[in-house]
Amino acid sequence: MSALSSLLASGRHILRDRSGNFAMMTAILMPVLIGAAGLAVDITNAALSQQQLQEASDAAALATASALADGKITTANAQDFAKDFLAGEMANFLDSTAAAAMKDGITVNAQQTTSGKSTLYNVSVSSTYALQLSGLASVLGYKTTNVGASSSAQGGSGPDQNAHNALSMILALDESGSMAYNTDTVASQKCIKYNSSGTKCKEYDTTYVKKIAALKTAAGALFDALDNADPTGDLVRTGAVSYTHVVKGQTSPTMAWGTTAARKYVNDMPANPQGGTDATGAMTIADTAVKKAPDGGDAEAAAQAAKNNTNVERYIVLMSDGEMTGNSNQWNSALDQTVRQKCATAKTDGITIFTVAFMAPDKGKSLLQYCASSPANYYEPNTMEGLVKDFESIAQAATKTTTRLTN
Repeated sequence: MSALSSLLASGRHILRDRSGNFAMMTAILMPVLIGAAGLAVDITNAALSQQQLQEASDAAALATASALADGKITTANAQDFAKDFLAGEMANFLDSTAAAAMKDGITVNAQQTTSGKSTLYNVSVSSTYALQLSGLASVLGYKTTNVGASSSAQGGSGPDQNAHNALSMILALDESGSMAYNTDTVASQKCIKYNSSGTKCKEYDTTYVKKIAALKTAAGALFDALDNADPTGDLVRTGAVSYTHVVKGQTSPTMAWGTTAARKYVNDMPANPQGGTDATGAMTIADTAVKKAPDGGDAEAAAQAAKNNTNVERYIVLMSDGEMTGNSNQWNSALDQTVRQKCATAKTDGITIFTVAFMAPDKGKSLLQYCASSPANYYEPNTMEGLVKDFESIAQAATKTTTRLTN
C-alpha cells in the first residue's frame, strides 16, 4: 500500500470515529446552555419586576390625583409627590442605589382643568430602570435589561364634576337613650379639692361630651363641607330624620336646598335623648325622600331639574350607636332583619348608603356593615374626634369624583 493510500485510510478512520463527539459538543454548547438557563431566570425576574413597577406606578398616579382632588397638594408640587411615592413603593424591591437611579428616571405630568364649580386633574407617571441580570446571562453578553411602566389617573373635586352634577342627601340619625352617654372627650374640668397648701389639685370635677353633642358637631362638619362644595346652593339638597324606637321627627319639607334646614333640625335634637332603637321608620322616610323613580319622575329629580341638574346622586347617611332593640334593652332579631330589608330596598332604589357605627356593639356594627353600599362606605368611630373626621370624609366622598386609573 502506498503512503498516500495509507494516509487516506487513516483519514477515513478518524472521520468515522464518534468516541469524542459528546465531549466536543458539550464543550461547544455549554456556554450556550448556561446562558439560556440564565436568561430563563432573568426573564422570570424581569416579568416580576415589571409587575412590581407597574403596580407602584399605578399607586403613585392614583395617590397623586387623589391628593390633588383633596387639595393636599398642587400641580406645582405634584411631580415631587409622585416621585417620592413611587420611589417609596419600589424601595421594598430595590437597593438604595438602584432606587435612587430609578427615581431620577421618573417623569410626571399633572394638569388641571376647571369647569364651572369643578376641577379635573389628569396625572400621568412613567418610569424605567436598568434591572441587573444574573451572572449566567453575562455569558451571552447581557448585563442589564430595562424595565418600564406608565400609568394615568384622573380625579376631580366639586359636586358637578363630570357625572356628579348634583346630590340629594338625607341623614337618618339615632337619638335613643344611649346617645345621652358620655364619650371620652372632656368638655370641661375644674378642681374641687386642693392640697393643704392650696398649690396642687387633688380632685377634679370632669364633664365629658355626650354622644348626642358629638353627633351634632360631626353633622355640622359634614354640612360645612357640603356648603364649601356648593357655595351658591344650586347643587346640594339635604334633609334629616331622627329615631329612637319610633321616628322622632324630620325636616319639613323632608328635603330642601342647601344645608340650613337639616343643620337646624340636628342642632335642635334633645340634649338628653331617651328611648330604644329601631331605624325601620327612619329608613322608610329616607328611602322615600331620595329614591329614584324608574321613569325619572321622582320629587328629587324634579326639584334638581328646576335648576338644570340632570344627573343627581342620592345618598342616605345612617348612623347609630346601638343595636336594634325596639322599646326594650334587648337586641331584637326581627327588627334587625327588617332594617336590613329597608337598606336593601334603598340600594335597589338607586341610593348610595353611608353608615356610621358610633361606639356601637357588635350586633349594631354587623347591621351597619350590611347596610353600607360598600366596605368603604362603612365607618366605625369610637371617639368624638373620629366621628367628626368620618362625617367629613362622607361629605368629601359625596362631593368629588372617584379617582380612577385611565389607562
